[in-house]
Amino acid sequence: MVSSVPWNEVTSIAELGSGTGAITRLIQHRISDRTKVFLFERDPSMRKRLNSTYPHFQMSSNASYLYKKITQEGLPSVDCIICGLPFFNFSNEMRQRILDQIQYALKPGGTLIVYQFSLQMKHTLNRQFIVENTTFVPSNFPPAFVYVCRKKNDQFPNR
Repeated sequence: MVSSVPWNEVTSIAELGSGTGAITRLIQHRISDRTKVFLFERDPSMRKRLNSTYPHFQMSSNASYLYKKITQEGLPSVDCIICGLPFFNFSNEMRQRILDQIQYALKPGGTLIVYQFSLQMKHTLNRQFIVENTTFVPSNFPPAFVYVCRKKNDQFPNR
């Protein structure tokens, strides 16, 4: 899930849907001490556990305020976003709001990694991002599709 992140270029990263922290652990082992990390988790008990385990990371409950959160922390954008949100459990409006927040928050040319348990997001991601690669990961439980995307350079310039 994280092997496509250009770790040597990442000074800021957001994880949407941090859950139990499985991906967060991998992030922690690959970043430098100066990397700003933003975690978004809606479930209060999971968020509390993440906050206890990763007190040096910024914690938020709602990914639909991603851009606001990073700008409050003094950043115009992040280098990378890893997203495990279950998009097809969301209304069309909420799904689009979060995708727009990702576009606002991600630097031009930035990396977006989305993992899903079906191919239902392929068309939507192709419309909004440059999808560089889609990989099926059967060893994940449950098996997942990982989309490696890049933000188009002309999307939301100078926001």
